[in-house]
Amino acid sequence: MSLRRIARTLGLSITTVSRALGGFDDVAAATRARVREEAARIGYQPNRAAQSLRQGRAGAIGVVLPTPPGHFGDPFFLRLLAAIGPLLARAGLDLLVMAAPPGAEEMRAYRHLVESRRIDGMLVARTRVEDERVAWLQAQGMPFVTNGRTAAASPHAWVDVDGAGAFRTAVRRLATRGHRRIALLNAPDQYFFARDRAAGWRDGLEAAGLPEAPMRAAEPSEENGHRLAAELLALPEPPTALLCATDRLAVGALHAIADSGRVAGRDVAVIGYDDLPAAGWVSPALTTFAQPHEAAATHALDFLLRRIAGEDPASLHMLLAADLVARASDPPRAREKQEAQLEDPHAESPGIRPS
Repeated sequence: MSLRRIARTLGLSITTVSRALGGFDDVAAATRARVREEAARIGYQPNRAAQSLRQGRAGAIGVVLPTPPGHFGDPFFLRLLAAIGPLLARAGLDLLVMAAPPGAEEMRAYRHLVESRRIDGMLVARTRVEDERVAWLQAQGMPFVTNGRTAAASPHAWVDVDGAGAFRTAVRRLATRGHRRIALLNAPDQYFFARDRAAGWRDGLEAAGLPEAPMRAAEPSEENGHRLAAELLALPEPPTALLCATDRLAVGALHAIADSGRVAGRDVAVIGYDDLPAAGWVSPALTTFAQPHEAAATHALDFLLRRIAGEDPASLHMLLAADLVARASDPPRAREKQEAQLEDPHAESPGIRPS
């Protein structure tokens, strides 16, 4: 028996080896690491079904993607699943994925996973400010962690990326490059990430001493990005820069700029958020913010396992930083600066007012 062999090799009891492989917290972390290393060395694979029965667990984590069935193609969700999947496999857990549009169908999917006892915990994707999924899971006593924050009064485990900080950085970058009219293409206000990024945009405008600028919002898609950008570019005083809450909106905006007869990057700057694979291949290549997907997935799984073990969620929070990926879509407005200096040689270069 492999458990006996591992126990004999390491000088441990079979019970200790079994609990170490099961991830129980009553076994020291160093001992768990030794046991797993020896198990890997001899190629031992635990009987997952028997292990789940002994522990009274399903051995699986659930996620319901808020999108119609068959529409897994949203790059954000694909990256989320790609990051969490291998980590779950290493932890000996399966991933059950369902898809359902937000609302009644989505809640039916949650009830199906939870009430059928097919999962030990859930990952909640794309949080909303007032999120009924969070309230329902709390009422059921089901361990979960959210990918994003909510306005829930009761604490819950969450991992998020600082969109407000990223958009403050983006506005500061655009302002120092000569832009005075920086508009926002946003997602609907019900999403926490949309409010967060809008707050950073407004803070950035205020810190730079820039006037209020227009904002448009819709579900994040290329089609909506094109439509919203076209509306803004048709204004009597169109923006010189478009800050986009997602790369999908930004890609649509790039096409709208071209359709308007302007040149993206030269006449209108664009900055996105997500650093999707397409961002480096559009023309011009998109300046954007990269989310630390692997780090977020690691923290989310750690928090979820701790919740399954019964840990209080009040301290299970992690806010990560997004990294600016500078490309060609937001160069300095050199031509406008030169023209302004010709008209007024004493004019000061635009800058950022200290916050």
